[in-house]
Amino acid sequence: MSTLFNMSHNATLLFWTLVTIVFLVVLISKYKWNPFVTLLISALLLGLLTGMQPLDVVSSITSGLGGTLGTIAIVIALGTMLGKMMAESGGAEKIATTLVDRFGETRVHWAMMVVGFIVGIPVFFEVGVILLIPIVFTVAKKTKMSLLQIGIPILAGLSTVHGLVPPHPAPMIAIDAYDADLGRTILYSLLIGFPTAIIAGPLFGRFIGKRIVLEPPAELAEQFAVKGPRKLPGFGITLFTILLPVLLMLIGSIADILDPEATHSFTLFCEFIGHEIMALLIAVVFSFFSLGFSRGFTKHEISKFTSECLAPIATIVLIIGAGGAFKQVLINSGVGGAIAELATGAHINVILFAWFVAALIRVATGSATVAMTTAAGIVAPVLALSPGVNVELVVLATGAGSIVLSHVNDAGFWMVKEFFNMTVPQTLKSWTVMETILSVVGLALILLVNAFF
Repeated sequence: MSTLFNMSHNATLLFWTLVTIVFLVVLISKYKWNPFVTLLISALLLGLLTGMQPLDVVSSITSGLGGTLGTIAIVIALGTMLGKMMAESGGAEKIATTLVDRFGETRVHWAMMVVGFIVGIPVFFEVGVILLIPIVFTVAKKTKMSLLQIGIPILAGLSTVHGLVPPHPAPMIAIDAYDADLGRTILYSLLIGFPTAIIAGPLFGRFIGKRIVLEPPAELAEQFAVKGPRKLPGFGITLFTILLPVLLMLIGSIADILDPEATHSFTLFCEFIGHEIMALLIAVVFSFFSLGFSRGFTKHEISKFTSECLAPIATIVLIIGAGGAFKQVLINSGVGGAIAELATGAHINVILFAWFVAALIRVATGSATVAMTTAAGIVAPVLALSPGVNVELVVLATGAGSIVLSHVNDAGFWMVKEFFNMTVPQTLKSWTVMETILSVVGLALILLVNAFF
């Protein structure tokens, strides 16, 4: 009898969860409500519908929001500052021009993928596109290659890093929710991310570039063309500055693997500088000198750069926080446990489950961030009841699902459409297909790696 009651109770919880998620999707997609407000309302609605006390719901929302932003808000702020220093100093331009020269014009599309991958590490996808679109136009004009053959590899590199590679917010959300190891996640993300970006970038870009011939928007092309030459920072110091946080995080993880009990003070030091917050803070301060003072910027200019870059990230920080609030209500209401029981009882592959949940929410809402935060709350309880699962690969599967099938409800879709001067059908055939290739190939490689590790 108790088993039947438990099944009935779980079914009720799952029904109200489904109703709430449909409500969330409709408000964001159809009525264009602000995702932050919608996530908070959805969290409140779910808590009340599942029988929580009103004040307990409010408490869950505040603790979930605060707990999620504890680390993520600092990571986003510091990463944005690092990206701003790279943009203002001309570091992104230097990396692009150097790699194009090294690879040669015939293999320039391969260089573009590497550019997107490297430049994408410290910046948001949208910022990366704005930084690199002038380079796409310039290189396409110089090499007389198709705009998409140059552009798709850059977009693939940026998008892969956005969805899979820490310290980007999307994978960091899942790392925090699943209690995954940061260093191992970085290693797996690089192992899986590079071949995924190659297939969706240079290979697909070459294919689609021959079939969709584009001219850049005249006004944008002219705007980028009139920019005079400027002295750029050195390639080596720029690359080192951008990769410094990743290197420090890897050092911390390697030290933890070699000395798990932290018996030596040197291990503690490595773990300290390898913590994501410390690694990014060290890199940002270093960038003030390597890309700031050494380039002739004054202390007032550097202060201005690091202040003005924070305003645009307020929305994404709040959305991530609201996603954390929704996740906490899922857990405290018992929904997380109900989903976990159902998934473990059905013997669902957790990696496939994580990808599928994130993909569904991504397609419905158009937001990778909403998909990641909501999916993390649904998948975490399932993961807790699934011993022996490679947690780091579940992080990557959630990230891969969150970038699938970008279409008309995604702001990134319209951004790419306008910058590349495409029609909606052309954007669906190029950008949407590229994002889907990234997601599906990423999932396939994650499952392959899981079979061996």
